[in-house]
Amino acid sequence: MKTIVFTGGGSAGHVTPNIALMHKLAQLGWEIKYIGSATGIEKDIIEREGVPFYSISSGKLRRYFDLKNFKDPFRVMKGVYESYRLLRRLKPAIVFSKGGFVSVPVVLGSRMNKIPVIIHESDITPGLANKISIPFATKVCVTFPESLQHVQRDKVELTGLPIREHILSGKASRAYQLCDFHSQKPVILVMGGSLGSQVINQAVRGNLGRLLAQFQIVHLCGKGNIASELANTRGYKQFEYLNEELPDILAMTELVISRAGATSIYEFLVMEKPMLLIPLSLQASRGDQILNAESFQKAGYADVLQEEALTADTLAERVEALHTNRETYKAAMQSRKESDAVASIVKLIETFSLST
Repeated sequence: MKTIVFTGGGSAGHVTPNIALMHKLAQLGWEIKYIGSATGIEKDIIEREGVPFYSISSGKLRRYFDLKNFKDPFRVMKGVYESYRLLRRLKPAIVFSKGGFVSVPVVLGSRMNKIPVIIHESDITPGLANKISIPFATKVCVTFPESLQHVQRDKVELTGLPIREHILSGKASRAYQLCDFHSQKPVILVMGGSLGSQVINQAVRGNLGRLLAQFQIVHLCGKGNIASELANTRGYKQFEYLNEELPDILAMTELVISRAGATSIYEFLVMEKPMLLIPLSLQASRGDQILNAESFQKAGYADVLQEEALTADTLAERVEALHTNRETYKAAMQSRKESDAVASIVKLIETFSLST
């Protein structure tokens, strides 16, 4: 039995695509291990999957001034040493990295052990962690066709993004019961990323009466962001975060208001959910979500509302237009060329693992 080590963390988008691959590889008889941060979101997600989890030291890779920038390089070096020792013990045939700052020490430790590494980049342009890691990779898988120009040609392969099978297995009836909704009004799912978004929360709640006149709303508002004064509002259901119930909610959903993280929007695409995307601004990010959103808008999958233009009124107007034109968006999604990212990446993993 061959062993594969996965790594990636810092956000759910750096973990959930790994789960899609892990399920398939387990069916094929692979032994699966995971290396991440003890304090990252990945620990809880992976342990729920029953996969052995090993934590290492890791510093955050910041693009801004912070006093922690002076000590975090030492944490990264410690993480490289820990990864090197851990990988020598686990003896994987290959390492698969989904990115995030915790992945850098694991990729470097793999290179020191001469273990092949496959990296996956979700966004159009590589994040800082993957930029550091790509020179040490055997192969780099990308999600968007626009990404091919950003990675060395002999290393890059367009695979798409691995989608978890269970996200497609939801039952709308369970979601209607969970939310105390009915089937006479369409449902909007509002997502602000794994931590929630204050600006999206405020815009939705700022015009809630207008929205609820036409729609029912499931609002994933982030930890600590439940508005208690709206708890008993008919047709409006708040959750801090959803895990097992999310497939059911998606099965019930007709429209989505969301940030533009690649993992989430590809899941919405596969499920043919018209989207209003509100990407993180350049003030809060490196601009990757803006590029993701523009790509989906160009393909006809989504409308885009930049955060700088977001108000309670502009949000309501764009959602109403999205609903009016929903069949046009669905037609564009249905006409896209299907790709099986899980099958493509598993094939690469099995091919390059033969070299060990």
